[in-house]
Amino acid sequence: MTVVIWIAFIVLVIILLAFDLGVFHRKTHVISAREALLWTFFWVVLSLVFNGVIYFMYQHHWLGIGEEIGHQLTGSQAALQYFTGYVLEKSLSLDNIFVIAMIFAYFDVPLKLQHRVLFWGIVGALLMRGMMILGGAALISRFQWMTYVFGAALIVTAIKMLVTRHDTIDPEKNVFVRLARRFFSVTTSYEDSRFVLRANGKIVITPLLIALIVIESTDVMFALDSIPAIFAVTRDPFIVFTSNIFAILGLRSLYFALAAFMNKFRFIKMSLVFVLAFVGVKMLMANHYHINTAASLAIIGGILFVGIAASVYAGSRDTAPLQSPLKDRDRG
Repeated sequence: MTVVIWIAFIVLVIILLAFDLGVFHRKTHVISAREALLWTFFWVVLSLVFNGVIYFMYQHHWLGIGEEIGHQLTGSQAALQYFTGYVLEKSLSLDNIFVIAMIFAYFDVPLKLQHRVLFWGIVGALLMRGMMILGGAALISRFQWMTYVFGAALIVTAIKMLVTRHDTIDPEKNVFVRLARRFFSVTTSYEDSRFVLRANGKIVITPLLIALIVIESTDVMFALDSIPAIFAVTRDPFIVFTSNIFAILGLRSLYFALAAFMNKFRFIKMSLVFVLAFVGVKMLMANHYHINTAASLAIIGGILFVGIAASVYAGSRDTAPLQSPLKDRDRG
């Protein structure tokens, strides 16, 4: 009967997306920092409200929720797992934001069109991640050794993140972009907010669709990192899915809120490296030593706090007023 809860949640997400694009962002416009911050606040609050719903659902096991993974989850356990998964996915999405900024800069996407690209990018991400989460849950439940595979993959990803630079991104090498350019002509300029149009009796695509293709394919790579990571927090598919989805729903507004400050978070990437490494080690040790959810949340939160604090401190030193040598000379 839990399928009813799954359907209800999916319907809720569809309604939220419909209101987002069809009502609140129906007109194409540049998203201001204030608007982005308000929307970020809205999505965070909504995510926390749903955390309360998770508590009551699992505390009373509505329609048998929480009983299908071998043991019953209490409301407090489920709520803590959801919140930890949400924080983990939200933090890992920060690296995604940096890459999105690079993609928009590469294609010179106008500010007023970026929201539309991100909206459809997130719709695609929700569909792909939903399938990947269900597949990952099925693999772990059937093959216990998959936890070792996921753990090792996360450690490899942490090492790759440590040595990879985002400013070397080349979307033209993307296999999906190359296929799109092979089968369709691409306009030389943006055609308002259109992805596809008809010209001289033929279907042609715009650079906006090319940017969307790159963002979608890039998100698949990020999902291959973040989804195994959240399985280190919980094995409950519904908690994995809902915490992941709510983190992704707020990604668009978070991008616009942080767009002007991205260069100031220089140590966030290093924090994410340690987060992935910790989660990878946690998965490798899962069958031998259990690190509870509260401890995992504290460790992840501590790593992120250190990265943010170091970034803020370094930024304050960079912007500190320097005494001009000319002034000293003038005084003399």
